[in-house]
Amino acid sequence: MPYTDVPAFLARLREREAVGGLALEFTILTAARSGETLGATWGELDLEEAVWTVPAARMKAAKEHRVPLCSRALEIVQKLAEARTSEFVFPDHRRGRPLSNMAMEMLLRRMGEDKITVHGFRSAFRDWVGDETSFPREIAEAALAHQITNEVERAYRRGDAIQKRRQLMDAWEAYCSRSASQGIEFVSLTEAV
Repeated sequence: MPYTDVPAFLARLREREAVGGLALEFTILTAARSGETLGATWGELDLEEAVWTVPAARMKAAKEHRVPLCSRALEIVQKLAEARTSEFVFPDHRRGRPLSNMAMEMLLRRMGEDKITVHGFRSAFRDWVGDETSFPREIAEAALAHQITNEVERAYRRGDAIQKRRQLMDAWEAYCSRSASQGIEFVSLTEAV
C-alpha cells in the first residue's frame, strides 16, 4: 500500500474492534514485523516508559530491539491490558496462545485489500520517511531493526537512538492519523521535536 493511502486505511481499520484489527494497527504504528507483534508478551512492555523491548530470540537479526511506543500504540496495549487473558498482548481466542499468524492477513482480505500484505506497511513507512521527512536514513533503518551492513560502522555504533526514533514514530503516528483530505505535509526532524 502506498504510504499516501495509509491514513485512510487506518481510519477504516479503527472502525473494527477485533484483536486482529488492534494487532494490525499496532504493527503499522510500530513498523514491526508480524511475528514480532504476534509474539509480544506483557513482560516485554514498559508502559511507564512507553517502550516495547523485543528480545533477540524473536528478532530477525537476533539482536534485542527497543521500540518507542507512540501514544496510539500505547493506548492499544493499555486497552488490551484491561481485558488481559494471557501472557500474549494479542491473544488468540484459544487461551494461552498468540493470535494466529494469518489473523491480520485475513482481516486485510475481509476489508477488500487483496493486493497488500502486512509486511508491506513496513515499506510504506520507509517510503514515507525517505520521501516526506528529513529524518536521517540511519534512524529509519534503526526503526525497522535493519542491521548495519558496514562492519566498521556496526562496531562503532552501539546506541539505538531511541529518543530520535521516538520522534520519528510520533511523526509517523501524526501522519497516519491525518484524514485523507488533509494531504501530505513535509515533516522535518526539528519540527518533530
